[in-house]
Amino acid sequence: MRVTLFAVAIALLGAAFADEIPTEDNVLVLSKANFENVISTTDFILVEFYAPWCGHCKSLAPEYAKAATKLNEEESPIKLAKVDATQEQDLAESFGVRGYPTLKFFKNGNPIDYTGGRQADDIVAWLKKKTGPPAVEVTSAEQAKELIAANNVITFGFFPDQATEKAKAFLNVAGLVDDQVFALVSDEKLIEELEAEAGDVVLFKNFEEPRVKYDAKELDEDLLKTWVFVQSMPTIVEFSHETASKIFGGQIKYHLLLFLSKKNGDFEKYLDDLKPVAKNYRDKIMAVAIDTDEDDHQRILEFFGMKKDEVPSARLIALEQDMAKYKPASSELTANTIEEFIQSFFAGTLKQHLLSEDLPEDWAAKPVKVLVATNFDEVVFDTNKKVLVEFYAPWCGHCKQLVPIYDKLGEHFAADDDVVIAKMDATANELEHTKITSFPTIKLYTKDNQVREYNGERTLAGLTKFVETNGEGAEPTPSVSEDDEDNEAPSRDEL
Repeated sequence: MRVTLFAVAIALLGAAFADEIPTEDNVLVLSKANFENVISTTDFILVEFYAPWCGHCKSLAPEYAKAATKLNEEESPIKLAKVDATQEQDLAESFGVRGYPTLKFFKNGNPIDYTGGRQADDIVAWLKKKTGPPAVEVTSAEQAKELIAANNVITFGFFPDQATEKAKAFLNVAGLVDDQVFALVSDEKLIEELEAEAGDVVLFKNFEEPRVKYDAKELDEDLLKTWVFVQSMPTIVEFSHETASKIFGGQIKYHLLLFLSKKNGDFEKYLDDLKPVAKNYRDKIMAVAIDTDEDDHQRILEFFGMKKDEVPSARLIALEQDMAKYKPASSELTANTIEEFIQSFFAGTLKQHLLSEDLPEDWAAKPVKVLVATNFDEVVFDTNKKVLVEFYAPWCGHCKQLVPIYDKLGEHFAADDDVVIAKMDATANELEHTKITSFPTIKLYTKDNQVREYNGERTLAGLTKFVETNGEGAEPTPSVSEDDEDNEAPSRDEL
């Protein structure tokens, strides 16, 4: 009887403790007061560090709550929690939180970075993969149907013998792909009942083609991983906060970007005609539709140097070529022009599309000369002069603070025929030989074609000495500090 009373007491204490943890939409709300207690007593818990004003956090919130609710309904031991990092700054700092949202998964108290997607199904799939076997064992047709109905995408492997090389490759890929659910069927009668054959790999999805079979002759792990990624995405993916991580984090590194206006009916007018072309090349290039009416997408237009009156239009970006951009010869958005554009890219006959502003007539009128892509080489590589160039962004706070100092620097060297002080808007002008990753970047081009980057204090005295000493003693470029994060050039996740 004592044991029974003790057990009841422990259960009551546990329930009381649970009541003390506030929840919102099945998400635990953590603070410094309860954080350690919850983490140490919960085997599996995903924690979001967020800021109330953060747009990405607001977009994630409903999906995060939906994932928490789904796990709660399944009576899963996995929990979801959140921390307001603006209120719990010490807690956020202790886990190296540098941006919002930051998600950390704690398994038996040990944290790892969350690397999954931001849709509810992606979150659940990632967590289940981290806490269970790589593939769900399927033992009945009813279970298979339930799994297919419950998941937007699920990949089945039909392997009576798990010791075969194909089965091993399938399970290895299942373990590597965190944001997808995999299932394994080994019973031969069940394989036949599910209209498959031994050795088949079949992807089921609730959009477009509901059932797709892997048809490559060999079950190569890299090929299978890419195939699963490609087939799990729509033929043309709509760009959003939720899909951005999949688009830029996936195996396909070439993207065809279709800039369209939903308000003008461009999605209905063009996408159906372009889908067959996108499908033909989907294993090499991902087609992405961007709604240019969205305020959050204006930065993408700026990155490509595009104006709204150029919409609808297409561009191509190669992530592994320093995000090189390509522009089609024709502005028409037809299946033929897009196919020719893609074929020209893969044939190597396209040149990079480098942004350049028009050269102002008065570019040399002031002490600080104005450079654009078209006059950069002529001015900067003049061996009779040393040229200091500030690469800036109009929206960069540090660049704005530098303006009066840099103007005084220009005035200081205005009478020196051997020195040119110049600046270039690096968001609107691109150079094939120079890539700028943060703002402001200041480089000195010497008469003997040496390039030295300035990393000292942004003062008139410091910059003057740097020019006068020909940049001697210049240190290697340091990594971008936390304070400079807002002044970095757009990353692929921001596009």
